[in-house]
Amino acid sequence: MSGQKFKSTVPKSTASAATSRTTTSDATQPRRRMVQNYLVIWVDGNIDENTEDCRNTLTQLRAEVSEVNVCTTPEGCVKFLNKMDEGKAFVISSGALGQSLVNDIHGMPKVDAIYIFCGNKARHEPWAKDWPKIRGIFTSIKPICESLKKVAHECDHDSIPMSFVPKRCTSDAASNVQNLSQLPPTYMYSVIFQDIVLEINDDDAKSIKALEIYCKKQNIPDAQINELKHKYHQKSPVWWYTREIFLYGMLNRGLRSLDMEAMFKLGFFIRRLHLQLKQLHQEQSDKFNRSFTVYRGQGLSKEDFQNLLDSKDGLLSFNNFLSTSKISFINHATFLTVY
Repeated sequence: MSGQKFKSTVPKSTASAATSRTTTSDATQPRRRMVQNYLVIWVDGNIDENTEDCRNTLTQLRAEVSEVNVCTTPEGCVKFLNKMDEGKAFVISSGALGQSLVNDIHGMPKVDAIYIFCGNKARHEPWAKDWPKIRGIFTSIKPICESLKKVAHECDHDSIPMSFVPKRCTSDAASNVQNLSQLPPTYMYSVIFQDIVLEINDDDAKSIKALEIYCKKQNIPDAQINELKHKYHQKSPVWWYTREIFLYGMLNRGLRSLDMEAMFKLGFFIRRLHLQLKQLHQEQSDKFNRSFTVYRGQGLSKEDFQNLLDSKDGLLSFNNFLSTSKISFINHATFLTVY
Protein backbone atom coordinates (compact mmCIF):
# COMPACT_ATOMS: atom_id res chain seq x y z
CA MET A 1 0.00 0.00 0.00
CA SER A 2 1.08 3.63 0.17
CA GLY A 3 4.12 4.54 2.20
CA GLN A 4 6.73 2.12 0.86
CA LYS A 5 10.01 3.17 2.47
CA PHE A 6 13.47 3.06 0.95
CA LYS A 7 16.88 4.24 1.97
CA SER A 8 17.85 7.02 -0.41
CA THR A 9 21.12 6.42 -2.25
CA VAL A 10 22.35 8.89 -4.89
CA PRO A 11 25.36 8.04 -7.08
CA LYS A 12 27.72 10.83 -8.13
CA SER A 13 26.75 10.44 -11.77
CA THR A 14 23.05 10.88 -11.09
CA ALA A 15 21.26 13.57 -13.10
CA SER A 16 17.68 14.78 -12.75
CA ALA A 17 15.19 13.72 -15.39
CA ALA A 18 14.29 16.80 -15.73
CA THR A 19 -12.75 15.35 -20.09
CA SER A 20 -13.97 13.77 -21.43
CA ARG A 21 -14.37 17.44 -20.59
CA THR A 22 -14.14 20.15 -23.25
CA THR A 23 -13.97 23.76 -22.12
CA THR A 24 -13.10 27.04 -23.77
CA SER A 25 -10.36 28.68 -21.74
CA ASP A 26 -10.92 32.12 -23.25
CA ALA A 27 -13.87 32.41 -20.88
CA THR A 28 -13.51 33.69 -17.32
CA GLN A 29 -14.89 30.55 -15.67
CA PRO A 30 -12.81 29.29 -12.70
CA ARG A 31 -10.62 26.26 -13.31
CA ARG A 32 -12.10 22.92 -12.36
CA ARG A 33 -9.96 20.61 -10.31
CA MET A 34 -8.02 18.09 -12.35
CA VAL A 35 -8.61 14.45 -11.53
CA GLN A 36 -5.63 13.13 -13.48
CA ASN A 37 -2.02 14.20 -13.88
CA TYR A 38 -2.38 15.86 -17.26
CA LEU A 39 -4.69 17.55 -19.74
CA VAL A 40 -4.78 18.57 -23.39
CA ILE A 41 -5.09 22.12 -24.72
CA TRP A 42 -6.05 22.39 -28.39
CA VAL A 43 -5.30 25.85 -29.82
CA ASP A 44 -6.70 26.82 -33.22
CA GLY A 45 -8.44 29.96 -34.38
CA ASN A 46 -10.73 27.94 -36.66
CA ILE A 47 -12.15 25.56 -34.05
CA ASP A 48 -15.91 25.16 -34.42
CA GLU A 49 -17.43 22.46 -32.26
CA ASN A 50 -20.59 22.52 -34.39
CA THR A 51 -18.77 20.90 -37.31
CA GLU A 52 -18.49 17.14 -37.71
CA ASP A 53 -14.73 17.29 -38.34
CA CYS A 54 -14.10 19.15 -35.09
CA ARG A 55 -16.32 16.82 -33.08
CA ASN A 56 -14.53 13.80 -34.55
CA THR A 57 -11.15 15.25 -33.58
CA LEU A 58 -12.32 15.91 -30.03
CA THR A 59 -13.71 12.38 -29.76
CA GLN A 60 -10.35 10.90 -30.72
CA LEU A 61 -8.48 13.14 -28.28
CA ARG A 62 -10.86 12.31 -25.44
CA ALA A 63 -10.29 8.62 -26.04
CA GLU A 64 -6.67 9.13 -24.93
CA VAL A 65 -6.84 12.00 -22.40
CA SER A 66 -9.89 12.58 -20.23
CA GLU A 67 -9.65 16.38 -20.09
CA VAL A 68 -9.54 18.35 -23.35
CA ASN A 69 -9.65 22.15 -23.33
CA VAL A 70 -10.19 24.32 -26.39
CA CYS A 71 -8.63 27.73 -27.03
CA THR A 72 -9.08 29.92 -30.09
CA THR A 73 -6.21 32.32 -29.34
CA PRO A 74 -2.62 32.00 -28.03
CA GLU A 75 -3.53 34.47 -25.27
CA GLY A 76 -6.29 32.15 -24.10
CA CYS A 77 -3.88 29.23 -23.94
CA VAL A 78 -1.31 31.20 -21.93
CA LYS A 79 -4.03 32.38 -19.56
CA PHE A 80 -5.23 28.83 -19.06
CA LEU A 81 -1.70 27.56 -18.37
CA ASN A 82 -1.13 30.31 -15.81
CA LYS A 83 -4.24 29.16 -13.93
CA MET A 84 -2.96 25.59 -13.64
CA ASP A 85 -1.60 25.06 -10.15
CA GLU A 86 -0.14 21.61 -10.90
CA GLY A 87 -0.20 18.82 -13.44
CA LYS A 88 1.16 18.69 -16.98
CA ALA A 89 -0.25 20.11 -20.21
CA PHE A 90 0.01 18.67 -23.71
CA VAL A 91 -0.56 21.48 -26.21
CA ILE A 92 -1.81 20.93 -29.77
CA SER A 93 -1.43 24.07 -31.87
CA SER A 94 -2.41 24.97 -35.40
CA GLY A 95 0.43 25.84 -37.74
CA ALA A 96 -0.80 29.42 -38.09
CA LEU A 97 -0.58 30.07 -34.33
CA GLY A 98 2.23 27.66 -33.54
CA GLN A 99 5.39 29.74 -33.92
CA SER A 100 4.14 32.59 -31.78
CA LEU A 101 2.54 30.31 -29.19
CA VAL A 102 5.55 28.05 -28.80
CA ASN A 103 7.75 31.07 -28.15
CA ASP A 104 5.45 32.05 -25.26
CA ILE A 105 4.91 28.67 -23.60
CA HIS A 106 7.97 26.53 -24.30
CA GLY A 107 9.75 27.64 -21.12
CA MET A 108 6.82 26.78 -18.83
CA PRO A 109 7.65 23.65 -16.75
CA LYS A 110 4.00 22.57 -16.80
CA VAL A 111 4.07 22.28 -20.62
CA ASP A 112 5.25 18.72 -21.21
CA ALA A 113 4.75 18.23 -24.96
CA ILE A 114 3.73 20.34 -27.95
CA TYR A 115 2.22 19.14 -31.24
CA ILE A 116 1.82 21.19 -34.41
CA PHE A 117 -1.40 20.17 -36.23
CA CYS A 118 -1.48 21.68 -39.70
CA GLY A 119 -2.09 21.09 -43.39
CA ASN A 120 1.44 21.87 -44.63
CA LYS A 121 4.12 19.94 -42.79
CA ALA A 122 7.08 21.23 -44.82
CA ARG A 123 6.17 24.86 -44.07
CA HIS A 124 6.60 24.50 -40.32
CA GLU A 125 9.45 22.00 -40.01
CA PRO A 126 12.27 24.61 -40.30
CA TRP A 127 11.29 26.64 -37.23
CA ALA A 128 9.87 23.72 -35.20
CA LYS A 129 13.21 21.87 -35.04
CA ASP A 130 14.58 24.55 -32.70
CA TRP A 131 12.12 23.69 -29.90
CA PRO A 132 12.83 20.39 -28.00
CA LYS A 133 9.31 20.05 -26.56
CA ILE A 134 7.73 19.85 -30.01
CA ARG A 135 7.01 16.17 -30.64
CA GLY A 136 6.46 16.67 -34.35
CA ILE A 137 4.47 18.27 -37.16
CA PHE A 138 1.28 16.35 -37.99
CA THR A 139 -1.34 16.58 -40.71
CA SER A 140 -3.59 13.95 -39.09
CA ILE A 141 -4.95 13.63 -35.56
CA LYS A 142 -4.38 9.86 -35.35
CA PRO A 143 -0.57 9.92 -34.83
CA ILE A 144 -1.01 12.74 -32.31
CA CYS A 145 -3.37 10.52 -30.32
CA GLU A 146 -0.90 7.64 -30.48
CA SER A 147 1.85 9.88 -29.12
CA LEU A 148 -0.46 11.29 -26.42
CA LYS A 149 -1.10 7.78 -25.15
CA LYS A 150 2.63 7.30 -24.66
CA VAL A 151 3.40 10.67 -23.05
CA ALA A 152 0.36 10.36 -20.75
CA HIS A 153 1.69 7.02 -19.52
CA GLU A 154 5.11 8.59 -18.91
CA CYS A 155 3.46 11.46 -17.04
CA ASP A 156 1.58 9.07 -14.76
CA HIS A 157 4.76 7.09 -14.15
CA ASP A 158 6.76 10.16 -13.18
CA SER A 159 3.96 11.62 -11.04
CA ILE A 160 4.18 8.97 -8.31
CA PRO A 161 4.00 10.96 -5.04
CA MET A 162 7.14 10.91 -2.89
CA SER A 163 8.15 12.19 0.51
CA PHE A 164 11.76 13.00 1.42
CA VAL A 165 12.77 12.71 5.08
CA PRO A 166 16.35 13.87 5.81
CA LYS A 167 18.50 11.72 8.09
CA ARG A 168 18.43 14.52 10.66
CA CYS A 169 14.64 14.20 11.02
CA THR A 170 14.56 10.42 11.26
CA SER A 171 17.30 10.27 13.89
CA ASP A 172 15.76 13.13 15.90
CA ALA A 173 12.32 11.51 15.77
CA ALA A 174 13.73 8.20 16.97
CA SER A 175 15.42 9.84 19.96
CA ASN A 176 12.68 12.28 20.89
CA VAL A 177 8.95 11.84 20.23
CA GLN A 178 8.48 15.62 20.29
CA ASN A 179 10.64 15.91 17.19
CA LEU A 180 8.07 14.03 15.12
CA SER A 181 6.76 17.49 14.19
CA GLN A 182 9.87 17.90 12.03
CA LEU A 183 8.75 15.15 9.65
CA PRO A 184 7.37 16.39 6.30
CA PRO A 185 3.56 16.86 6.50
CA THR A 186 2.95 14.88 3.28
CA TYR A 187 4.73 11.87 4.77
CA MET A 188 2.76 12.04 8.01
CA TYR A 189 -0.57 12.52 6.22
CA SER A 190 0.08 9.54 3.95
CA VAL A 191 0.83 7.30 6.94
CA ILE A 192 -2.33 8.46 8.74
CA PHE A 193 -4.44 7.98 5.61
CA GLN A 194 -3.03 4.48 5.17
CA ASP A 195 -3.97 3.52 8.73
CA ILE A 196 -7.51 4.88 8.29
CA VAL A 197 -8.36 3.50 4.85
CA LEU A 198 -7.16 -0.03 5.63
CA GLU A 199 -9.51 -0.22 8.62
CA ILE A 200 -12.64 0.70 6.63
CA ASN A 201 -14.64 -2.21 5.25
CA ASP A 202 -17.35 -0.72 3.04
CA ASP A 203 -19.56 -2.71 0.71
CA ASP A 204 -17.95 -2.91 -2.74
CA ALA A 205 -21.22 -2.39 -4.60
CA LYS A 206 -21.99 0.82 -2.72
CA SER A 207 -18.40 2.02 -3.12
CA ILE A 208 -18.39 1.41 -6.86
CA LYS A 209 -21.68 3.32 -7.19
CA ALA A 210 -20.26 6.24 -5.24
CA LEU A 211 -17.15 6.21 -7.46
CA GLU A 212 -19.35 6.10 -10.57
CA ILE A 213 -21.24 9.22 -9.46
CA TYR A 214 -17.97 10.99 -8.66
CA CYS A 215 -16.40 10.06 -12.01
CA LYS A 216 -19.44 11.27 -13.96
CA LYS A 217 -19.13 14.65 -12.25
CA GLN A 218 -15.50 14.73 -13.36
CA ASN A 219 -16.54 13.79 -16.90
CA ILE A 220 -14.55 10.57 -17.02
CA PRO A 221 -15.52 8.73 -20.25
CA ASP A 222 -18.63 6.58 -19.79
CA ALA A 223 -16.94 3.63 -21.49
CA GLN A 224 -14.26 3.49 -18.78
CA ILE A 225 -16.77 3.91 -15.96
CA ASN A 226 -19.03 1.17 -17.33
CA GLU A 227 -16.12 -1.21 -17.82
CA LEU A 228 -15.16 -0.89 -14.16
CA LYS A 229 -18.76 -1.03 -13.00
CA HIS A 230 -19.72 -4.21 -14.86
CA LYS A 231 -16.43 -6.13 -14.82
CA TYR A 232 -14.82 -5.13 -11.52
CA HIS A 233 -15.23 -8.55 -9.85
CA GLN A 234 -14.11 -10.44 -12.96
CA LYS A 235 -10.53 -9.21 -12.67
CA SER A 236 -7.99 -8.82 -9.87
CA PRO A 237 -7.13 -5.44 -8.31
CA VAL A 238 -3.60 -5.67 -9.77
CA TRP A 239 -5.12 -6.18 -13.22
CA TRP A 240 -7.28 -3.06 -12.81
CA TYR A 241 -4.34 -1.01 -11.49
CA THR A 242 -2.32 -1.77 -14.61
CA ARG A 243 -5.31 -1.25 -16.92
CA GLU A 244 -5.06 1.88 -19.07
CA ILE A 245 -8.11 3.63 -17.69
CA PHE A 246 -8.67 6.47 -15.23
CA LEU A 247 -7.90 4.47 -12.04
CA TYR A 248 -4.10 4.69 -12.18
CA GLY A 249 -3.90 8.42 -12.89
CA MET A 250 -6.70 9.37 -10.50
CA LEU A 251 -5.15 7.36 -7.68
CA ASN A 252 -1.65 8.79 -8.22
CA ARG A 253 -2.92 12.35 -8.39
CA GLY A 254 -5.21 11.98 -5.39
CA LEU A 255 -2.40 10.68 -3.20
CA ARG A 256 0.11 13.26 -4.46
CA SER A 257 -2.17 16.24 -3.94
CA LEU A 258 -3.82 14.79 -0.81
CA ASP A 259 -7.24 15.10 -2.45
CA MET A 260 -9.31 13.54 0.32
CA GLU A 261 -12.48 13.22 -1.75
CA ALA A 262 -10.74 11.31 -4.52
CA MET A 263 -8.77 9.15 -2.08
CA PHE A 264 -11.84 8.10 -0.12
CA LYS A 265 -13.83 7.41 -3.28
CA LEU A 266 -11.00 5.05 -4.25
CA GLY A 267 -10.57 3.71 -0.72
CA PHE A 268 -12.24 0.37 -1.45
CA PHE A 269 -9.91 -0.20 -4.42
CA ILE A 270 -6.80 0.84 -2.46
CA ARG A 271 -7.78 -1.64 0.25
CA ARG A 272 -8.36 -4.54 -2.17
CA LEU A 273 -5.12 -3.87 -4.01
CA HIS A 274 -3.19 -3.73 -0.74
CA LEU A 275 -4.67 -7.02 0.41
CA GLN A 276 -3.87 -8.78 -2.85
CA LEU A 277 -0.27 -7.59 -2.77
CA LYS A 278 -0.01 -8.67 0.87
CA GLN A 279 -1.30 -12.13 -0.04
CA LEU A 280 1.10 -12.43 -2.98
CA HIS A 281 3.97 -11.42 -0.70
CA GLN A 282 3.07 -14.13 1.81
CA GLU A 283 2.85 -16.73 -0.94
CA GLN A 284 6.18 -15.78 -2.50
CA SER A 285 8.27 -14.66 0.49
CA ASP A 286 9.70 -18.15 1.10
CA LYS A 287 11.42 -17.95 -2.29
CA PHE A 288 13.45 -14.93 -1.18
CA ASN A 289 15.69 -15.66 1.80
CA ARG A 290 17.67 -12.42 1.64
CA SER A 291 17.30 -8.82 0.56
CA PHE A 292 17.78 -7.91 -3.09
CA THR A 293 17.93 -4.82 -5.29
CA VAL A 294 15.12 -3.67 -7.55
CA TYR A 295 15.13 -0.88 -10.13
CA ARG A 296 12.79 1.84 -11.29
CA GLY A 297 13.28 4.65 -13.79
CA GLN A 298 11.81 7.85 -12.34
CA GLY A 299 11.64 11.35 -13.75
CA LEU A 300 12.10 14.08 -11.14
CA SER A 301 11.46 17.79 -11.09
CA LYS A 302 14.44 19.98 -10.15
CA GLU A 303 12.85 20.60 -6.75
CA ASP A 304 12.33 16.89 -6.04
CA PHE A 305 15.83 16.10 -7.26
CA GLN A 306 17.29 18.63 -4.82
CA ASN A 307 15.16 17.13 -2.04
CA LEU A 308 16.56 13.72 -2.96
CA LEU A 309 20.13 15.02 -2.70
CA ASP A 310 19.36 16.65 0.65
CA SER A 311 17.88 13.37 1.95
CA LYS A 312 20.92 11.18 1.34
CA ASP A 313 21.03 8.40 3.95
CA GLY A 314 17.58 9.50 5.09
CA LEU A 315 14.15 8.12 4.21
CA LEU A 316 12.48 8.13 0.81
CA SER A 317 8.81 7.21 0.95
CA PHE A 318 6.71 6.47 -2.12
CA ASN A 319 3.19 7.33 -1.03
CA ASN A 320 1.58 4.94 -3.48
CA PHE A 321 1.82 1.48 -4.98
CA LEU A 322 5.17 1.18 -6.70
CA SER A 323 6.17 -0.81 -9.78
CA THR A 324 9.79 -1.95 -9.91
CA SER A 325 11.88 -4.54 -11.73
CA LYS A 326 14.78 -6.83 -10.84
CA ILE A 327 16.21 -5.98 -14.27
CA SER A 328 18.62 -3.05 -14.43
CA PHE A 329 18.17 -0.78 -17.44
CA ILE A 330 21.15 1.04 -18.94
CA ASN A 331 19.78 4.59 -18.91
CA HIS A 332 18.43 4.76 -15.37
CA ALA A 333 19.26 8.14 -13.88
CA THR A 334 18.60 7.07 -10.28
CA PHE A 335 18.50 3.84 -8.37
CA LEU A 336 16.97 2.75 -5.09
CA THR A 337 18.40 0.11 -2.80
CA VAL A 338 15.67 -1.66 -0.84
CA TYR A 339 16.33 -2.61 2.77
